[in-house]
Amino acid sequence: MVNQRNLIRTLGLGYVIIFVVANIIGSGVYKKIAPMAAELHSSVWILMAWIVAGIITIFGALSNAEVAGLLADTGGDFVYFKKIYNRFFAFLYGWSLFAVIQTATISSLAYVFAQSLNSIIPIPEIFSSLSDFSIGGVFLPFHDFGVKLTAIFLILLLTFLNITGLKSGAGVSKFIMFLVFTGLFVIAFFGLSHVDVLPPDFMNLSDLTSGTVTISSFFTAMLGAFWAYQGWVSVGYIGGEVKDPNKNIPKGIVIGVFVVIFIYLLVNVTYLTLLSIPQLEQIYASGNQIAAIEAVRSFWGTGGVLFISLLILVTTLGCTNASILTGARPYYAMSRDRLFFSGIGKLNKTNVPGNSLLWQGIWASVLVLSGTFDQLTDMIIFAVFIFYGATSLGVIILRRKMPDAQRPYKVWGYPVVPVIFIIFCLILFFNTIITRPREAAIGMILILSGIPVYLFLQRKHSKQNDPESGNI
Repeated sequence: MVNQRNLIRTLGLGYVIIFVVANIIGSGVYKKIAPMAAELHSSVWILMAWIVAGIITIFGALSNAEVAGLLADTGGDFVYFKKIYNRFFAFLYGWSLFAVIQTATISSLAYVFAQSLNSIIPIPEIFSSLSDFSIGGVFLPFHDFGVKLTAIFLILLLTFLNITGLKSGAGVSKFIMFLVFTGLFVIAFFGLSHVDVLPPDFMNLSDLTSGTVTISSFFTAMLGAFWAYQGWVSVGYIGGEVKDPNKNIPKGIVIGVFVVIFIYLLVNVTYLTLLSIPQLEQIYASGNQIAAIEAVRSFWGTGGVLFISLLILVTTLGCTNASILTGARPYYAMSRDRLFFSGIGKLNKTNVPGNSLLWQGIWASVLVLSGTFDQLTDMIIFAVFIFYGATSLGVIILRRKMPDAQRPYKVWGYPVVPVIFIIFCLILFFNTIITRPREAAIGMILILSGIPVYLFLQRKHSKQNDPESGNI
């Protein structure tokens, strides 16, 4: 029998904004400008990619906010999809979160944390003789095994922290976000004040008409920007623990995303005034450098490297913690609705879904061993935008199915804003298949692997004599 105690609504608007921002600001603000430079070769096009990605993110956030305001509950888009479409599509989304979207996000963030720690305190190599061992020529589980073990330790540690209770996890996010904001503004202030001569390629407007950047390369570069913006939707997962969620969740999403867009533009302008495009391309080619570290090194030297490395540690720690905290809630909601294994739907003594957190942590740890940072992030963006588009389509569907329902928030610019976002999701989907076929294929395989799981669970449920028992 599934424990039917309910989650407690303890979080106000301030915590909602904190969760939105903490789930977004992670590794992307430090790393992704380098692969974007390698794709676009122009500072003005890089900033255009950040701006367009920010605008598209706002369009998606505005669309999601209307749905969240109408249907807010624990589980986020899983709950929305069940009401908009059907139980199968809702399950496929929840399964995708578990298989790739949320767990790979946790894995990649923890991996960057471990890389940054390694730049401060060298982590011993473990099983170096097996570093070239591969699975299918794609996965290198023992490459940088010491760093990967550190990432796994972080995931399990933060998972244990969040199992002890929601408020402890939320308090950690609030404190870390304050440190991150302070650090990023320090970088921007001192970085811009130390610029004597701008790089010769900085904001060369003629690049906009040179014809060297194609639509495909622009969309491919935006995969990096979208990774940096990824995570804003996660606050919907804790809808059952938010006070007045129909008002606070839409407000929190919109305010949080606008705050992040401003910070990202400020920080990336700073990078581009300190580093030329060839330098950024070289950083990307090296494979083991972080653009933010090299930018700070240029004006603060070795002491600056220590500062930025510590800031990256704190940032990725906060984002990993926020992703773990919010990510486990959809699986809990799925189990309560008999669309996942029954034990996942139980609350522990501290009134949080401990089993859901535990299994999420275990699978995220496995994914740490599966690939590189950029491989994981491109795979995540490919998968998640399928469902982002479905949420925006849900705005249109719900306007027709529930025209008289009370909506605490209505998307600005309807129907233009949702339609633009849906079209963008389709273009990104097909462009990724063309330009990143390996990541797209792995993402689709993990998503579609949910179909046999769904059939198994349905068959198991149909054999039970007591459908009201709460078991699957």
